[in-house]
Amino acid sequence: MSLEETATECGTVEVTVGERFEHVATVAIDRPEARNALNAQVRAELKDVFGAIEDGEEDIRVVVLTGAEGTGAFVAGADVTELRERDALQQREASKRPRVYEVVDDCPVPVIARVNGHALGGGCELMQACDVRVAHEDAKLGQPEITLGIMPGGGGTQRLPRLVGEGHAMRLILSGELVDAAEAAEIGLVEEVHGEGFDERVYDLAASMAEHSPVALEFAKKSVKAAARMDLESGIEYEAELFAQLFATDDKNEGIDAFLEDRDPEWRGE
Repeated sequence: MSLEETATECGTVEVTVGERFEHVATVAIDRPEARNALNAQVRAELKDVFGAIEDGEEDIRVVVLTGAEGTGAFVAGADVTELRERDALQQREASKRPRVYEVVDDCPVPVIARVNGHALGGGCELMQACDVRVAHEDAKLGQPEITLGIMPGGGGTQRLPRLVGEGHAMRLILSGELVDAAEAAEIGLVEEVHGEGFDERVYDLAASMAEHSPVALEFAKKSVKAAARMDLESGIEYEAELFAQLFATDDKNEGIDAFLEDRDPEWRGE
C-alpha cells in the first residue's frame, strides 16, 4: 500500500509530503483529546506510515515527526487507561518487537523530532528514537513513569543514558521530574531549542538533509547508529564497509561529477 493510501486510512496520524520542502514528509500525531497519548491505534498507524515510507515508493529523504497543530503536545505519554487494564502477560505481548520505537529508530531515512509541546513518558521515548531533536522553548520533557509505580518501557532506560549520560538519566527516570527545553538542550536530550523561528529551523534542517543522496543518507545514518551498538574497532570496520559500498552507486559518480563540473547533482538514489 502506498504512503498516500496508508495515510488516508489513518484516524490519528496525518501525513503530508513536499508541503514545506521537496522530499520531506511530515508525520503529525493528531489525537487532541488525549494530547496525542500513544494508544494502540496511534502506535499501529505510526508503524503503518513508517512502513510505507520504508517501502520507498515516494522519494522521501527526510521525515519530520511531530504533534499536530492545536494538540498542545508532541506526545504527552502512553495511554494510562490502557496500561491500567493490562496484566504482565498482556504487557509482554504488547512489548513484542518491533514496536513503534524500533520502527522509528530503524527507519532508513533521517527522522527529525519536531518537539512542539510536551514529550513525556512514551512520548519522550519516541523522541529519543528519532535521529535529531528540535524542541520549542515551551516544551517540557521527561520520564514520569516512576510516579505511576512503573518505569520506562519503550527504550528510555537504554536510549536516554546514551543521550545524556547515566547520571542525568538516573535523575530523570528515578525522580520522574520534568525538565524544560532549555535544560533538555543543556544536558543533550535535544539538540536545539527555538521560540520564534522554530518551524523555520526545523524545515531548514530537513531541507539541508533532503538535498543529498538518499543512499548516502541511509548509509551515513546506519553508521552513526552503529556507534552506540558496537565497540570502536567493529564500528570503524562497519563504517569502512559502508563507505566502500557507496562506491558501487550511481549517486557517488553523480556527486563527484557534479562537484567537478560545478553544478547541482541530480540524485537517483541508485
